[in-house]
Amino acid sequence: MTAAARLADLLHPFLGDPLPVRIRAWDGSESGPEDAPTVVLRSRRALRRLLWYPGELGLAEAYIAGEIDIEGDLGEGLGRVWRNVRERGPALAPSLGDRARAAVLAARLGAVGPRPAPPAGRAALSGALHSKARDRAAIHHHYDLSNDFYALLLDPSMAYSCAYWTTDKPDYTLADAQRDKLDLICRKLALVPGARLLDIGCGWGSLTLHAAGHYGARVTAVTLSAQQHAHVTARAAELGLDGQVEVQLRDYRDVTGGGFDAVSTVEMGEHVGEAEYPAFARVLHDRLRPEGRLLVQQMSRRHRAPGGGAFIETYIAPDMHMRPVGETAALIEDAGLEVRQVEAMREHYVRTCAAWQDTLEQRWDEFTALVGAETARVWRLYLVGGALAFQERRMGVDQILAVRPTEDGRSGAPATPLAWYAPEDPGPTG
Repeated sequence: MTAAARLADLLHPFLGDPLPVRIRAWDGSESGPEDAPTVVLRSRRALRRLLWYPGELGLAEAYIAGEIDIEGDLGEGLGRVWRNVRERGPALAPSLGDRARAAVLAARLGAVGPRPAPPAGRAALSGALHSKARDRAAIHHHYDLSNDFYALLLDPSMAYSCAYWTTDKPDYTLADAQRDKLDLICRKLALVPGARLLDIGCGWGSLTLHAAGHYGARVTAVTLSAQQHAHVTARAAELGLDGQVEVQLRDYRDVTGGGFDAVSTVEMGEHVGEAEYPAFARVLHDRLRPEGRLLVQQMSRRHRAPGGGAFIETYIAPDMHMRPVGETAALIEDAGLEVRQVEAMREHYVRTCAAWQDTLEQRWDEFTALVGAETARVWRLYLVGGALAFQERRMGVDQILAVRPTEDGRSGAPATPLAWYAPEDPGPTG
């Protein structure tokens, strides 16, 4: 029996018969449907890694290390495997009996050996969960990879969050969709010249600079990333907005003052933590003036769907926590805020991830020269897997608009959201 046939026999209990993918082993032998994406095991080391790290993490690390590859559409291959596992019921991680069978097979194939070293890029955090020091290290792991890396990947505004696609016209780009997202946020927050905005988790300043430059807002931007802080500070000066923008390198728990007309936090709440979110929501409430508005853009998950998963939590966003959107809305209201609107944007993230992946593939040589092949493969897997998670409704993303009502119940919100979707172009204010 060939190596591929033995591997296929081992995988049938997990993935069904016929297999959702074709297998090609290191000896050139193949097994499985001819019209399916082909999983290529380039060495026996891939099987050894899966014995030591069974399940999602082992598969991901074998791919990152280049021991496993997929010929054909990576997203289609991942999607087929996920659907077969989900339909058959058992988890991807094998039982002890299955691992014993795999060990026997590995011995026959000459793949038994010491534990393989993990590829580069694993997060190595220490200390109490969601302590300030650990949160700073988690942010550093992902966001301080390199400003040059993110400049290659993102649109010119450096928006690293779900875009908002308002048309299917062929000349409409990711940059256009990010601009439309930023405009939508600014309109929902009712920003006008002189309005005070607190942008918590400001990233590379896309919303901060847009709100200041196009709406005349005075913005306090907060980040834990030293590289982001330096970038936003420099860009504000280049654009002549340094008089309107203050960038703070600090934890959201250390932000002082209040009376802001608006508070935004765009895809930062996932990093706060389950136990810490009620206190985070109170911070958002306390920084607003009465009738001030809050915009939370945040990823969510279904009630029974997994969160980030072992790969995401190990390589991309350690300590990330997602919950169903209804639970987040309830926590915001528990803090004394009133939720006025929730807008689902799940399909928009499928398109956003696809646009980022297109850039990654088109500029692959530049990315690998900058960060190395293993890190580039981490990002390929991350973007393809992320798009699939949103497409299959295992994850979502939503904009939650809330207000801090007055003691007698006034919200200051309009009766309808018409102005958010049929606005007049505010134009630049500078």
